[in-house]
Amino acid sequence: MISEMFRRGRRALRHSNSGRSFTFWALVALLILLFISVMLVFGTRGRKTDPLPTILEPDWGTFNPIIRLDPTVQLRKGREVISQVPGSPKAVLFLAHGCNGRAGNFWDKSPTCEKCVGLPEERLLVLHALARNFAIVAISSAGRCWTFGEELLVVRDTIEWWRAKEKLNELPLLALGASSGGYFVSVLATRVKFSAITIMIAEGMFGKMDIKSTYPPTLFVHMPKDEARKQRIDKYLVVLREKGINVEEIKCMEFPLTPNHFADVIAGIDKNLSAQLFYLFKEKGFIDKDGYMMNDGRAIQWKASLKDKGITLPDESLFNHIQEEMNLAYAYHEMTSLPSEQIMDWFESHLS
Repeated sequence: MISEMFRRGRRALRHSNSGRSFTFWALVALLILLFISVMLVFGTRGRKTDPLPTILEPDWGTFNPIIRLDPTVQLRKGREVISQVPGSPKAVLFLAHGCNGRAGNFWDKSPTCEKCVGLPEERLLVLHALARNFAIVAISSAGRCWTFGEELLVVRDTIEWWRAKEKLNELPLLALGASSGGYFVSVLATRVKFSAITIMIAEGMFGKMDIKSTYPPTLFVHMPKDEARKQRIDKYLVVLREKGINVEEIKCMEFPLTPNHFADVIAGIDKNLSAQLFYLFKEKGFIDKDGYMMNDGRAIQWKASLKDKGITLPDESLFNHIQEEMNLAYAYHEMTSLPSEQIMDWFESHLS
C-alpha cells in the first residue's frame, strides 16, 4: 500500500501542470509517507530487540578491581555463614550455591577462611559485587541441595540475624541463586522482601507457586543449549510479565577455550600449565580444532588423561576449578560470572 502511494506521488509530480503550489504539497506528502515507512520498519525492529545482551564470548581483560577477598566466617544453628562488607555498602546481596556447593566456594582460601576454595566463577561474582559496594552474605545448605520446607525459614531468619548484626537492615536486599540455589531463591522471594533477584541456570519454581504482582523484579541468566530449561524459562517470562512483574533474561552461549584460558581465571595455574591442558584436551579430542568443547566437562574422563601424560597440578583442589571452566565453555549448566556487569547493572537499577 505504501509503495503504491509512492508511485502515485511520483506520477503526480511528473505530470503536474499546476505550478509550484502543487509541487510543494506533493513533496510534503512524500516526506510524510517516507517518515511513516521508516518508523514502521525501524520501530518494529526496536521493539523486538532484547534489552539485555546474549553473552557470546568472555572478555577477561575488562575487569581488574583492586579488591581483596577478606571473608568473615560464622556459624549459626550449625550453618556456615560467610560474608564480606565493603567500606560503604549500598545493598546486601544473598548468594545461594548449587547442589554439592557451599558458601566457601565464593571466597579464596585464606587465614580467615581455611575451608574456602574460591571456585573461579563464584569468586568473580563476589569481586564484581564488592566492586559495586554490595555487602555479600552466603549460607551453606544443610544437605547436598537446597530444600523448600524448614530450610526456607532458617535461611530467612539467618539473613535477618546477619543484617541486624552488621547494622544493614535499612539497605535494599538482593539475591542470586544458581541451579538448586536458583530454585531456592525463587521460593525464598515469596517469604523475604527482595528488591530484585537473579535466577541462574534454573527456571524457578513458578509452576508450583501462586505469584503475586508484588513479586520482585526477576532476571533469568541461562544457557539456551539446555533446550528444555530454555522452554520453561520462555514460558515463565510470559507468565511473570502478565502479572506485571519486571522480568528480563540473559543468554549465555558456548565459547572456545584458548591456551591461556585456565591461567586467566584460575589462581595457581600459570600459562605453561594452561597451555599443556589446552593442547592435551585438543589431542584427546575433548575440544575441536577451534577450541570448542565437544562435550560437557562432567562427561569427559580428562583427569585420567592428565595422569597418563604426566601432567600434575600444584594442588588437587584445582581439579574442580578446571572442571568448572570446561563446563562453562560448553555452556549447558554451570555457574557463570560472564554477565556479571549486566547482573550488577540490573540489581542497581532496582535499588530505589
